[in-house]
Amino acid sequence: MIIRAETPSDIDAIYALTQAAFAPMSYSDGTEQDCINALRDDGDLSQSLVAEIDAAIVGHVAFSPVTINGSSDGWYGLGPISVVQHLQKTGIGSTLIHHGLLWLKTQKAKGCVLIGDPNYYFRFGFVSDGNLTYHDIPTEYVQWLGFDGNVASGKLLFACGLEPKPA
Repeated sequence: MIIRAETPSDIDAIYALTQAAFAPMSYSDGTEQDCINALRDDGDLSQSLVAEIDAAIVGHVAFSPVTINGSSDGWYGLGPISVVQHLQKTGIGSTLIHHGLLWLKTQKAKGCVLIGDPNYYFRFGFVSDGNLTYHDIPTEYVQWLGFDGNVASGKLLFACGLEPKPA
């Protein structure tokens, strides 16, 4: 498996992969693939990594700037992240996340935030302490990972202009 930055020729494959990966998810509003394109179009797709096996893209993760309490001060959002369905739970997603978090550290980021299952993301060091909020999403799903002692607290907004599906 190769982990690399996306290239322009990957855009259609990333769109299709993300759309297929989120289609069966009950929490998905079906806009995840459009959010990636919106981030790219707006210049807010800070890092877009793909996992490739035998020249096929089998995984993708996006990182983009976020604001906390109106300040875009070195925090980034992780997501969406997608892996082809038949290869989920094989470590591809974890590898993409590890590579992305290492990249953020080289960029001197303050940390990373995400909306997701705390039972999965705790293994990377993410915490959901109730101090970070995102719309009406239950705070246990709003998670952060600070670098060098940084702590996230307040109202989170992602760079993608698409609004979350009402809970």
